[in-house]
Amino acid sequence: MQGAIRVLVLNQISQHGLERLPAEHYVVGKDVGHPDAILVRSADLHSMQIPASVRAIGRAGAGTNNIPVAAMSARGVPVFNAPGANANAVKELVIAGMLMAARNLPGALRFVAALDPAAPDMEHTVESGKKAFAGFELAGHTLGVIGLGRIGCLVADAAIRLGMHVVGYDPEITVDAAWSLPSQVKKANSVAEILKAAHFVTLHVPLVPSTRHLIGPATIPQMRNGAVLLNFSRDGVVDEAAVVAALDAGRLRHYVCDFPSPAVNAHPRATALPHLGASTREAEDNCAIMVVDQLRDYFENGNVRNAVNFPDAVAPRESGYRVAIANANVPNMLGQISTAMARAGLNIHTMLNKSRGDMAYTIVDVDSAVPEPAIAAISSIEGVLAVRYLPQG
Repeated sequence: MQGAIRVLVLNQISQHGLERLPAEHYVVGKDVGHPDAILVRSADLHSMQIPASVRAIGRAGAGTNNIPVAAMSARGVPVFNAPGANANAVKELVIAGMLMAARNLPGALRFVAALDPAAPDMEHTVESGKKAFAGFELAGHTLGVIGLGRIGCLVADAAIRLGMHVVGYDPEITVDAAWSLPSQVKKANSVAEILKAAHFVTLHVPLVPSTRHLIGPATIPQMRNGAVLLNFSRDGVVDEAAVVAALDAGRLRHYVCDFPSPAVNAHPRATALPHLGASTREAEDNCAIMVVDQLRDYFENGNVRNAVNFPDAVAPRESGYRVAIANANVPNMLGQISTAMARAGLNIHTMLNKSRGDMAYTIVDVDSAVPEPAIAAISSIEGVLAVRYLPQG
């Protein structure tokens, strides 16, 4: 690497992750000026003037709604996240949410908290009052999982082990997710099919235009009467007003989510948790380790893994001289890059080019040192967003 990499840390990031940035090559802290990278959890980068020096952003978690991804793409800056690193933590909370709803635990806890421990008839009050909180067991009921990524697959597996029937839907399921999905999961062909079949519906989809208010006035009538809705995905995936109306009408038995709001908090048949999905020591460690390792690989080798705005591009080094180029995904870009290198007398040893939507990323290993004029020539090509020279050692 050429010079120390400066990393600005905006939130409390697990030390288990930060310690993977060796002090001899990285300057890490909350007051780092002219940063090359930013590590963040929940800080709102939309309201921040992101320095021009920033060449990568790492989010120690899955969602990136707090990061101006489009603006970073225009600058050729990858935004890394940690998909799946908090999956087990969220899975356990979903199971807890189902149990809370099935066994009426929130109401039972409120009932017990209101008891007067000094009352001589407290035992009688408990015995006479507990019948109001009788529930049902999960075994034999059907869970519908919408979104079969890492979290959705783990939830499905856990529910099967509890004796539930599971039906799942994901139009964009990845090959890796398909391999990890338990064979007992029945594949649905639509959201409507899930809603009609399930006693419990759990959501595990990103918040994008197509999923905003996925559960709302048009879809709630398709759900079984008395169904339980769980949302540990993003608050905007659910139309909260429509859900509250369905709870009031008895259409839904219970709503469990990780997103408090005045309407939900005040409702006796809703349970809102304070964003606890990834709030375990293990999940925080896993997210930090994953995103830090990705940042290191990007800065040291130019490799891209799990960037929300770049294609995955991983190439083993085949020479000591590497150039990494972020560019618009337009015709003849590789030809122009190759021509610029040939004019500089450089022999291309190997080249990897990947694209994702409007963004493309190219890794080129060459057989000799790359002079500064060659880097300048590549940088001047129309559509090239960022160029980095990564000599080894």
